[in-house]
Formats: sequence, structure tokens, C-alpha cells
Amino acid sequence: MLRISHSATVGAWRGRERALRARGVDLTLLTARRWHAGGVPVTLQTRPGDDAVPVTTWGRHPALFVYAPRPLWQALKREWDVIDIHEEPFALATAEVLLLRALRRNRAPVVLYTAQNIAKRYPIPFRWMERFALRRARGVSACNEQAAQIVVDKGFAGRPRVIPLGIDAHEFAPSTHAVDPAQIVVGFVGRLVPEKGIEVLLRAAAGDARLRLRIAGAGPLAENLPTRAAGLGIADRVQLVGAVAPDRVPEFYRTMDVLAVPSQSTPSWTEQFGRVAIEAMATGVPVVSSDAGALPDVVGGAGIVVPEGDVSALQAALIEAAGARREDLVQAGFARAAECTWDAVADDYLELYRSVTHTASSSPPRLEVVVVAYGAPDMLRRALEPVRALPVTVVDNSSLPAIAALCAELSVRYIDPGRNGGFASGVNVALADRLVPDGDVLLLNPDAVVSVGDIMSLQRGLHAAGDLATVGAVQVDESGRRARVGWPFPSPGNAWLQAVGLGRLQRGARFVIGSVLLVRGTALAQVGDFDERFFLYAEETDWAFRAHRLGWRHAVVPDARAVHAGAGTSTDPRRREVHFHASQERYYRKHFGGVGWTVARMAAWSGAVVRGMLLPGDRGREAWRRAALYARGPVRVEARLKAGPAGRASQGEVG
Repeated sequence: MLRISHSATVGAWRGRERALRARGVDLTLLTARRWHAGGVPVTLQTRPGDDAVPVTTWGRHPALFVYAPRPLWQALKREWDVIDIHEEPFALATAEVLLLRALRRNRAPVVLYTAQNIAKRYPIPFRWMERFALRRARGVSACNEQAAQIVVDKGFAGRPRVIPLGIDAHEFAPSTHAVDPAQIVVGFVGRLVPEKGIEVLLRAAAGDARLRLRIAGAGPLAENLPTRAAGLGIADRVQLVGAVAPDRVPEFYRTMDVLAVPSQSTPSWTEQFGRVAIEAMATGVPVVSSDAGALPDVVGGAGIVVPEGDVSALQAALIEAAGARREDLVQAGFARAAECTWDAVADDYLELYRSVTHTASSSPPRLEVVVVAYGAPDMLRRALEPVRALPVTVVDNSSLPAIAALCAELSVRYIDPGRNGGFASGVNVALADRLVPDGDVLLLNPDAVVSVGDIMSLQRGLHAAGDLATVGAVQVDESGRRARVGWPFPSPGNAWLQAVGLGRLQRGARFVIGSVLLVRGTALAQVGDFDERFFLYAEETDWAFRAHRLGWRHAVVPDARAVHAGAGTSTDPRRREVHFHASQERYYRKHFGGVGWTVARMAAWSGAVVRGMLLPGDRGREAWRRAALYARGPVRVEARLKAGPAGRASQGEVG
């Protein structure tokens, strides 16, 4: 694999690469020849077994620099299994690598990195660069939960993997010493800027004569700190040690009794991880932090978290961490730091890399069946009886006692979510508590019937190729008529082909409808849950399209057969039609934006108007109703239906 990371200039931060190589990964690392880390200029120096290719960089801002293109161009000539760009999606360097990759026609899957946990709308062209990168990424590693959610909201198709920043367990080895309760040494490591909470820390120290500060770092506030400390009457209790080189940081931690991380969020910045907290914990130093950004996730449970800007709370927590709670916090800190060692981080990255390469299974895993029900217990019985020998979960969106009784009779798991959140919500309820963790999942409509033998055929077909995310069975209705199972993904272009009666000419990737749909477990882990904004219809289309963008395929297994009644839990065809087209609108808006939806909407409306004028009788009237629906907007019409007295939409099937 190829890994590109400007921050790997710092030797201590190349532990990830060393641990991956130790696990047998053939890894080439490209990094900056020189960089600034915490205000300290760092020149790349390698050690045995720590190979890194130095690359000249132009620019110093992490998002506004580029690499000299020649080394990248040469590296991208190779065929890689994975290309990991450890830069933000909106960064110039990311755009540069992706452009060179395209020019090289290198098809290796790309993994990106993000730490940005403030939802920012970047100016053009950075906004375009970010969208371009996220739409081409097969995987994303995020160092905090907020950053992971932001890239999903901005268009990443899958589920980002949250992986902490790592530490060297040997360099940050524990060191214990007795604490003088009359002279508590509070350490600070970081940039000397207002948002790091320096003023709050100084005022906390001024309020208690037991607190003494050792401040390491460089920045705009460095010159004024002595004056400010003198003004607060604590000049004799504040020591400024300047910027500390990365290899001297472990030694600095061992000189303090407690570490303070009193950061304060601003409209444009907040803490993205707080590596210093993990480093201090590894050396046996208790940590007190504010609740800014990702700090509660990093520190919470292993340190003390106080409201940002609260001087009194910070002061009391520092005293407590160095005294009454010290031993408990030290032990909790060791446990938290163990989760962030380079070995643990490398294992997480290896799982991420494996997920994007779609390696075929040596043998199919176990599977479970998920049925989202809404009423119709007799129909549900017909669906459940053939599969009751398998692990089965029924999520009952109708909260019907008869369905609970049926599940008890058939010995299948019954879950009442307490509301009708739609098909996607029901599936997610079951996925949140799996009967077969990491196994495959068969999504089965309550109005569909499939045998265990056909399910096994589906699973063999699914695992015959490593890049299949879902497979469906050949379907017939109750009279034996064959139904269409595989469809091309909706797109504005395909919408116009349908509008002019040339739907047979649609080309491109296809998906399988969700009435009898077997989903690969590893694909579920990579793509993530179903989008609950799709109340009914298109939820499987959306999930399948996201999987397609991550390199997965979908297919029909001709050896597997199922019977599907269709619309079995809904008796109002007009209401079903409104839900169907409202879901189409959501799909177009999500994946093609407002412009794409407008193009598709005009196609649907135009086609319906022409059919309304040409077709006789009921077919013509149906076309006019559809034209009126698209003229008003399907989502708007659906909202009115839900708001009305009869707005309790029935739900239970897809496709």
C-alpha cells in the first residue's frame, strides 16, 4: 500500500507505519521533507526499518500546501492495493494526489483522513475539492465522532472508521512520583494561543496558592504571558519552558503532577482529538480537560472534564486530580492509553484497508434474517415458517399483540420499536442488536416467501465474487408471473430515457430490489446503516448506490427463487404512489443535488403529461395524477398526507 502523510515527518508519529509493516503490510510512505510540529521545525530523519520517502512541500498550512509532484507521479506508477491519503478531504494536497492518480489511471481504492469536527462550508474551489474527494473515497478514517458524521453529511457514501491518534507505548512509559499537596505542578503542552485556554488556566492558578504551572509551547501569547502572570500575582508560580521537541515531550510529562487541557472553542476551531491527553495518561499523569470539541470522547471516563471557560471548576478539578482521585485516574488513564497504542491503531487501519479491498470470503459466514412487519400477521406467518430454523428478528412497526404472539409461537425474536419509523428505521433497529454479529443479513419482506435452500443458493452466489454487496432471488408473484428484480440506478439521464419511452436503453450499474435481499456483512460494516429519511421505498436503492460508490456490485442469483405478493401490507395504491415518488425525490436530491432533482422532475412531469394526452381511460387519468404530483412536489404532497387525519402511512414492504 501507499501512504501519503505530511505529519509523518515527526518520527514519533510513524509508529502506525512501523506497526503495519510488522503485520506484513508492504508499505511505502511519502512524507514532507521538513515540517513544523507544535511550533518546532522538524526535518525528516529515519531509523532502521522506518523507511520514508522525503518529498519537498510548498506551503506550510496543513490544508494549503502541495507536494513536489515528481515523487508522487513516480509512486503512482505502481499498482497498489490501497492508497491512503492522510490529509483532509478539502486540502490542496488531497486534490493534487487525486489528480495525479487520475492522470496515471491508477484504480487503487483511496482512503482519506479527517479531523475537522466543525461543519464548515468552504469557499470555492475547496468546497468542490472536498466533494470530489469524498465521492471518490472508498474509506475514511476520522479521529473523532463529530468529524466522521460531518464527512457523511457532506457526501461520503460509507461509514467512516473512528481511529484514535496513536502513541508509542515505550516512549510514553509510566513514571510515578510522590505529589506534594502544597505544591501541585500543573503542566500544559500546546500552542500558546487564546483558544487553548491559557487565560483560564492562569486565573485558575491565581485562585489557589497550591497550583504551580509549567507551560510548554510557542505562539503569539508567549511574549505577554510573563506580564499577565505578574498581573495576577503568580509570576513566581509560572514557568515558561518554550517549545519542546517531540522526542523530549515524554520527559516533560514526567515533571508534572497533572496535565491541564483547558481549550475553548471558537466559531472556526475546536479540539479535534487532544493527543497530549493520551500521552500524559500513558506516562501516569492524571488529565483535566475542558469539554471543547472531541475532548470529552478522548478524556471522558479516564480524566476529569469541566465546562470550557469555567475557572472555578478547572481549579477544583486540578486539586482533585492531584489528590483524592489521583490513583483512580492514573489507572483509568493507563487503560485508555492502551486503546491508542500504535499496535491498536494499526489493527484498526488494517481492518479499514481490508474493508475497501473487498476480498472474497474463503467460506460464507453465518447469516440472519430480518423482517420489518406492519400488521397482516397471517401473511407474516407464511413468510416466517420456511425460515424459522434460522436466526430471525421481526421488527414490528405496528406494535401488534398478534404479531408478538406469532413470533413467540414460532420462536423467533420479536422487537417492538414503539413507533412506525419506516422500513429503514426498522432495519436499523435490528442491525443495532445483531443475532449474528458480522454475518450476512437477509432482508425479507413479510409478503415474500423463500426457502432455506434458496437462501443458501443466494449466499453461495453472494460469496462467489468478492465485490458483491447484495444479491436477490428470481421473483414470481402468486400466479407464477416473473417480476423484474434488477434495475439500473435512477439518474437524471435515465429519467429522461424513461420519459421518452426509451427505458430499455438505460445503461450502467444496477441494483436489486429489497423484497428478498441478501446483504454481505462486510459491506454492511463499510457502507453503514440505511438512511431513515426514506420512510418507504428507495431505501435499498440509496444503500445500494452508496455501496456502488464504494466499489461494490449487486446481482440477481438465477438459482434462487422467491414468491413475492407485492404491496402486501398496504391497501391504498394512491398513498403507495405518493410515498414511492417522494422517496425518488429524496434520492435525487441526496445524490444529484437540487439541479439533478429539477432535471429528473421535469422528465417525470413531461412524460406524464404526454401519456395523459395520449393514453385512454384509467391509464390516462393515472398519468395526469402523476403529472399533478410532480408539479406540486412529491415530498410536499407526502407531508400533507402524513399531517392529515388519515396520515398514518402503512409500511412493511420495499420494491
